Amino acid sequence: MSLEKLGTEVRRRQIAAAALEALAAGGPKALSVGAVARRVGLVPSAIYRHFRGKDEMTVAAIGLFRERIMENIRAVREESPDALERLESVLNRHVRMIRDNIAMPRVVFSDSLAGGPAGAKKLVLGNIRLYLDGLADIIKEGQAAGTIRPELAPETTAVMFLGLIMPAAILWHLTEGGFDVTRHAARAWSTFRNAIAVNTSSQKRGGR
Repeated sequence: MSLEKLGTEVRRRQIAAAALEALAAGGPKALSVGAVARRVGLVPSAIYRHFRGKDEMTVAAIGLFRERIMENIRAVREESPDALERLESVLNRHVRMIRDNIAMPRVVFSDSLAGGPAGAKKLVLGNIRLYLDGLADIIKEGQAAGTIRPELAPETTAVMFLGLIMPAAILWHLTEGGFDVTRHAARAWSTFRNAIAVNTSSQKRGGR
């Protein structure tokens, strides 16, 4: 790969990251060529060397968000073989994304995406579905290993897990960081874990 092409790809990712930050902070209405240029430290005309406008930057930002959430799934698989530990780690990583203003609840629930680039809503929905599929796979592995209750539907359990995160992200943004998302996640995880984990003490009593 030529240095020129590498430099172009690096700049595109910088612009996509700046677009993602703008979307996360203020929703689609906050995204503009000027706003992104200021975040990257460029003049607006320089943005057009890499993207034709707001719509292309929106698509690139959604793609970058997909990379980041799926990287969370990949990373926790390397951290631990235990499904429950993996789920807890995913939750903690997502909390960090919320605190870094990257979780994008305003984008996920924004009606203004309907007037945005073609297929933007489908891209966001595809991201969520891919994330849910990754969570469901972890849950299935926990069921196979005997640590997660086998009667639970993995897909439904994955949606419930996502429910630990999304309302917290919304409250974090609505209160401008006043909602303690870290404490919420710790308490919510304890309740959720107790609900899905196999009760080994009950199993032992039943086997006697």
